[in-house]
Amino acid sequence: MLNIFTLANGRLFQEEIESLEELTKFQPIWVDLEAPTLEEKRWIKQHYGLSIPEDAMDEDIEESARFYEEDNGELHIRSDFLIDDDEDPRSVRVAFILNQHNANLKSRGVLFSIHDEDVPVFRLLRMRARRAPGLIEDAKEVLLKLFDADAEYSADTLENIYDELEKVSKQVLAGDVTDALAGEVLGAIARQEDLNGRIRRNVMDTRRAVSFMMRSKMLNSEQFEEARQILRDIESLDNHTAFLFDKINFLMDATVGFININQNKIIKIFSVASVALLPPTLIASVYGMNFKFMPELDWSLGYPYALALMVASALGPMWYFRKRGWLK
Repeated sequence: MLNIFTLANGRLFQEEIESLEELTKFQPIWVDLEAPTLEEKRWIKQHYGLSIPEDAMDEDIEESARFYEEDNGELHIRSDFLIDDDEDPRSVRVAFILNQHNANLKSRGVLFSIHDEDVPVFRLLRMRARRAPGLIEDAKEVLLKLFDADAEYSADTLENIYDELEKVSKQVLAGDVTDALAGEVLGAIARQEDLNGRIRRNVMDTRRAVSFMMRSKMLNSEQFEEARQILRDIESLDNHTAFLFDKINFLMDATVGFININQNKIIKIFSVASVALLPPTLIASVYGMNFKFMPELDWSLGYPYALALMVASALGPMWYFRKRGWLK
């Protein structure tokens, strides 16, 4: 899918392109390619003179090769954006190419973005740019606003993690944690820990991208100050993710502690039963020995006496355990 974005009266307007002829009619500041086909890449090459690298969205590219500037002035940035999906939270690699000085381009100051699937941050920026005139002025502003929206999206996701952990805390701290409930709690904690880790990695990647833009001296004074504000917001998110990791570890330890308590209760039952049944077992062993004259046959009350003695010997330890409170 090929979408272009143009500025008109300070607003950002989107157009979906289905042919090369349509592409030549507009002067965009942002060209977005979502899962582009070979034909769409050919249109970009023919109209803008821009070749999209084959490894643009590779996940295994070296970290040092994700931010660089070409000799012709093209800035290449590969950044990850978070998708907070309840079933499958993940990060999506987006390749940005910002070109301001290439004479082959018919429209200077164009941002190209290439990704495999739709990104929530992109939808958020499109919605804001349509409703807020003057929010975006050029291609650099688009890229900066995307990273700003990405930091805000990460903050919203952290708030959702807070809410989910609050529900888990009420379940754990209520005290009555069964094994089934503990399994559900551990699953919920693991999901939130994974999402929190993805957020921490995402904001780290955003920090690197914004720092690269600042070092490249491509921003004016206002944009530079906005980039510094984004970095300050990201720093505050780091503190929140660190706190959430501590909270997750506490809930994990508390849940595992309740599991151990439940297991200890079972072990205690077996321990009490084995101790209580030890005297009857001893009496049965004695009466089972081979005597010259078997008491059970020589004495008519031998069997009732042995059984009564076994019951009495079992009740004694049980009464003692109950008095000490070990059966509670």
